[in-house]
Amino acid sequence: MSESPGKHIAVYGKGGIGKSTTTSNISAALAESGYRVIQVGCDPKSDSTTILRGGEDLPTVLDSLREHSKLSIADISAVGFGGVLCVEAGGPVPGVGCAGRGINAAVDLLHELNLFEEFNPDFVLYDVLGDVVCGGFAVPIRDGIAEAAFVVTSSDFMAIFAANNLFKAINKYAPSGGARLGGIIANSIQAPYARSLIDDFAERTGTGVIGYVPRSLTVAQSELYGRTVIEAAPKSEQAEIYRGLARHIASNHETGIPKPLNPPELKTWAKEWGDRVFGAEAGIVAAQEGI
Repeated sequence: MSESPGKHIAVYGKGGIGKSTTTSNISAALAESGYRVIQVGCDPKSDSTTILRGGEDLPTVLDSLREHSKLSIADISAVGFGGVLCVEAGGPVPGVGCAGRGINAAVDLLHELNLFEEFNPDFVLYDVLGDVVCGGFAVPIRDGIAEAAFVVTSSDFMAIFAANNLFKAINKYAPSGGARLGGIIANSIQAPYARSLIDDFAERTGTGVIGYVPRSLTVAQSELYGRTVIEAAPKSEQAEIYRGLARHIASNHETGIPKPLNPPELKTWAKEWGDRVFGAEAGIVAAQEGI
């Protein structure tokens, strides 16, 4: 568990799954409730905190380190919606180096600058790319920086595959002091079978779903404004869903060690669901043809 002030949480997910949108809305909801929040973007795209800052860019830690020998907190951070302090780790020059290096550099620099002690956060959220869980990307869960990890997934197989890989990493590192799993956040729920598929995956891996986030035009519209849903549409149903996720994270929720599926089990499970989904779709088509 991290020795820095506040509760440190890592949010993982496959690229493009809505991980940063989810994390930013949780940060906004926590801030709205009066908590002091830091969000550290750990994706090389460096866009984790964009909707917390009205769409504005933020100098990354790695870019700043390349350009300056001495940095201050103000050089690498910006205050966003609700007072959320935003930091972007950044990535290497394209085609050179490891993308996970930014996380190591960012965490080291934040400690050198005593950011956590000076800001004294209630929560620190690390938004981490989960397509691969290796090297720098595993730092938040491997080294005890985060005390709990949450995984964002949809019913898409590649998102489930990425979630299962994360479970493997937690299963390996948690017994020796690494982060434990706080749960699954089911995102972009739209297809009729999506919720059941994710629930079944959670049951098979000994985990649980802490919330279901439907695909919503409210999210797309808010992001076009460069805002979180909490800021742009505070009275919407979607905002309440994010507030529910924030309340869960703020609570003394249980954490555990997942039981990931091995490759043959995952393939068999996926094929079974492929057959069920195809059967359901074929049934719908057949019913429509009979009308």
